[in-house]
Amino acid sequence: MPVDPLLLGARGLWEELARVPVAFAPAGGVTVVVSQDSGLCPAGWVGAVALGGSSIVTAPARSAALVRDALAGLSPEHVVNDTLVRDVLPVARTLGPAALSYVAPEGFRPVEAGVLPVEHLPAGHPELRRLEMAAGDEDAGEAALNDITSPVFVVREHGEVVAAAGYLRWPRRTAHIGVLTAPAVRGRGLARVTGSAAVAHALAAGLLPQWRARPLASRRVAAALGFAELGSQLSIEIDRSVRAGMPGPAG
Repeated sequence: MPVDPLLLGARGLWEELARVPVAFAPAGGVTVVVSQDSGLCPAGWVGAVALGGSSIVTAPARSAALVRDALAGLSPEHVVNDTLVRDVLPVARTLGPAALSYVAPEGFRPVEAGVLPVEHLPAGHPELRRLEMAAGDEDAGEAALNDITSPVFVVREHGEVVAAAGYLRWPRRTAHIGVLTAPAVRGRGLARVTGSAAVAHALAAGLLPQWRARPLASRRVAAALGFAELGSQLSIEIDRSVRAGMPGPAG
């Protein structure tokens, strides 16, 4: 059966981000490789991405053997389940899991701006910093408006920016979408409005929009815009006391 082009694009992106030769197994399964400079996770961590019933995992050299043995008994979907991974690995911290969603032009469901028009600002504009302060460090860090390379699409209320979205150019012509809404106006569809504008801009540029989200509310926004949830990403920090006592790789 042919693989969905959307899934092929997503897999190609994460294979490149692994920064070593690796591929999602067509028949499924978990592939663990050594990568000292992996883009699947923070430096020195273990990164796991599951897409379409297959997973790739990157690990530093000193923990690769442990990770490979521990994950051998897990399914591709289970290696991005932080609870199950903690059962088989000495985990200090995790980031995620975060759902990975993508949309093709024919699947996109744009949202009209309505009574609050959408404007755009350059990344780094002072008004965006005020929105980040209102949203709090965790949500602002997730949206990463400061990293956006596209115009930032915003909605104002009473002159203040209360919602914003844009994207960062990732490898393989991917547009990594970031959306942030002020707590006081959440639940009113403003994330869909600004997110729609950012996605439309990315598609017009011939890019593949990616929506990475942990909160259910954000995942619902992606689904409303036509994104298909294809998999998940999990980053794992191995407990240092265990890693320190492990032998180096053979050979």
